Order: sequence, then structure tokens, then C-alpha cells
Amino acid sequence: MGARTAKHGENPKGEGQLYVVATPIGNLDDISARALRVLGSADIIAAEDTRVTARLLDRHGITGKLFAVHEHNERRAARWVIGQLAQGKSVALVTDAGTPGISDPGALVIAEAHAAGLRVTPVPGPNAGVAALSAAGFADRPFLFLGFLPAKAAARRNALERVAALPYLLIVYEAPHRLLECVEDMENVLGADRTLVLGRELTKLFEEIHRCRLGEAAAWLRADPNRQRGEHVLVIESAGEQETEASSDWEPVLAALLEELSVARAVKLACRLTGAKKNAVYARALQLAKKRDPGNA
Repeated sequence: MGARTAKHGENPKGEGQLYVVATPIGNLDDISARALRVLGSADIIAAEDTRVTARLLDRHGITGKLFAVHEHNERRAARWVIGQLAQGKSVALVTDAGTPGISDPGALVIAEAHAAGLRVTPVPGPNAGVAALSAAGFADRPFLFLGFLPAKAAARRNALERVAALPYLLIVYEAPHRLLECVEDMENVLGADRTLVLGRELTKLFEEIHRCRLGEAAAWLRADPNRQRGEHVLVIESAGEQETEASSDWEPVLAALLEELSVARAVKLACRLTGAKKNAVYARALQLAKKRDPGNA
């Protein structure tokens, strides 16, 4: 076993090695120096779309033998890659953007390499889900990566129902043409009061990160059609956090007070009676007041 160990993922002489290389999700400058070195020295670059990868290589002055590995040929391509590795060649596996095998092709190639007893080395880097999570502002909590939810509405709602009560942040990828209906299903299944962070076109020219309640997300998306364009990552507050907030039971108190008092007075009394945090109560009071009298919002 010791003969198969190399320092810092370097390739032992004469031994085939599969490098799993993360590439930029948008901004081409986000590629690491190590990834560039591996791409430049690999005998073969196995790419999801050779045209996309060729543009990345051209940007950094790299020439290489490109071979297509995508969802439609992955099983056949995996056998070819394993054959090349068995001959002692090094192969860099990449997708169009992000990390191979994470809601992208590549997992089958990697699994076949392990099964053949070949060396697999990650070259970590950009990942859309982690990038969105880092900018979401949630406290340090475990998260559950769901990738793309089912395209059909019933299956999507069933998938959400299975995770609705779990105490994890949820990370979801969604296509622009399904974004609105996905958010509406999330509101109906997970509850309107959970916090949602939408990351659109991360690291790209039209990057946008918006934080709101799930109950407000659909209206926000409809207000500007451009908000539905591009690739999206959604980070949703965990059920555990919602239960903690709900246990204070301050919203019914606030709603009752707003029937008779101004927003400022209702917020002050609700906080005094329930011990709730002023910022959360005030934000909710404004929402309730707007629903009650839209013209004065």
C-alpha cells in the first residue's frame, strides 16, 4: 500500500491517475494554480463538453487531448478512461462548471476507477452550492445538499415533504424555467416563514443574491422577469431554526395588537410580552400591516 502513496496527490511514475478537477462556475479567474498545473500536465482531459473546456484551456494557454464524458456516453466513456489509466496515463476529469460528480457527470468514471484499484485524486475548487451557502449568512449548522429536485410537480413536492422536518439547511439547484413553481412548492410544503437565500448567476456578470422569507420569494421573482433568468442556487433555513422561532409564539400576539395599535406600539408590547427579538417582530409587523392596508405600505 505504501508504494501507492504519493505526496500532495502527485502522480507516481508509471502509474495511471484520475484527477477530479473543479473548474470555475462563472468567473474564469476562480481556477486554482494547482488545477491549471494538472490540466497542463495531464495526458488526457475528460470533459463534459469539449467546446466549453477548450475555451477555459485557451484562456490559460493550455493545450491538451480532450475527450468527451457526458451523461449520454458516461458508461462507455468510463470504460475508455479506465483503459487509458491502466496504461499508466494521467486523466483530468472536468465538467462545464464546478466539481465533477456533484449534480454533474463524472461519478460513474470515478466509481469505475476505484473499482479497478486506480488512484483517484481530488483537485478541489469552485462549487455553486458551497458558494451560495458561504454568502447566505446562516449560523453554523449542518446542511443537506439536494441538487436538482424532480421536474414534475408531484414528485418535487414529495421530495420536499421527505426533508421538511429535518434539522438541516437545504441546498437546491434549479433551472430558470422551473424556478417560480419550485419556490411556490417550497412555500407550500416547508412553510412561508422560513428564510430563503437565492443565489443567481454566482460569480458571473449578473450575479444576484437575495434573502427573504419563502412566502415573499414568488412575488419578488415576479416583480422583475430578469430575476428568473440564469442558474440558481437556493439555500433554505432548517426546520430546527423555525421551531425555535415558533416556540416563542409571538406572531399571534403581534397580530392581535396590530388590530388596535400602531406598528411601533404593537412591536414594543409584543416584545415585552413574549421576549421576542425586536428586529424579527418589527419586520413581520411591517409585512402584516402591508397586507392589511397595501395602499399605505
